[in-house]
Amino acid sequence: MNVIPPSPVLPIEGRHVLHLFYRIDRSVWTYFSEEEKLEGRSQLVSVIEEIRATPDTQLLLLSGVTPKADVGFMLITPDLQFADEASKRLTTSLGPEVLTPVFSWLSMTERSEYTMSEEEFLASLKPEEKTEERIAGFRARMDKYGKDRLYPNLPDWPVVCFYPMSKRRDDGQNWYSLDFAVRKELMQGHARVGRTYSGRVLQLITGSTGLDDGEWGVTLFAHTTSEIKSIVYEMRFDEVSAKYAEFGEFYILLQLPLDALLRRLSL
Repeated sequence: MNVIPPSPVLPIEGRHVLHLFYRIDRSVWTYFSEEEKLEGRSQLVSVIEEIRATPDTQLLLLSGVTPKADVGFMLITPDLQFADEASKRLTTSLGPEVLTPVFSWLSMTERSEYTMSEEEFLASLKPEEKTEERIAGFRARMDKYGKDRLYPNLPDWPVVCFYPMSKRRDDGQNWYSLDFAVRKELMQGHARVGRTYSGRVLQLITGSTGLDDGEWGVTLFAHTTSEIKSIVYEMRFDEVSAKYAEFGEFYILLQLPLDALLRRLSL
């Protein structure tokens, strides 16, 4: 009997992003025979290789530093059907009930509505600065910025931090009651702080409104935990965070090659 695969579920632009975090149930894994353990490892490797061979798809392998999670996966792919299938295959790859889900987050890459427009850029220039070269340079930067947001190529930097966040709607601190111009000015100031960490911290902010419990997922990549700690601390003094941000649980993970991850997990 031929099974007709479901039609792809694709965004208008961008990618689906799925964070999956698990604990390993050692009480189950311990009672597997050596043959069953080998089969489980082989199946996990096979699933990971198949996912990574899929066009326009990235799969990051993460070791959880704290007991909140032993292992994590970050999947970026266009098709939600594929993301759903991949997540279920990863969950069962080592064998029944070995990987216990402890946290997940679904989001999508997206443009920022607060990006500086060309009109705003031109208004910021003196008449003598409005050259074709300056304008072309601005357009090229904005084009690259948009593509990096929608279709990121994530680095293999070792330290990864993930946390969900939303904007407050409290009386007197309702982000969505502010005029758009005010929100845009605040966010551009917030972004200036982030740009001071260019080359040290890569930030991927993905939208989860209507997809998960909060409004955004924030994934930070760095070479050291000091940079993660520093950027999160400094940004909390910015008005956008100090008055309007609500944060979820933080996860600190280490990005590892597959063989190193299996050794780290004692699988």
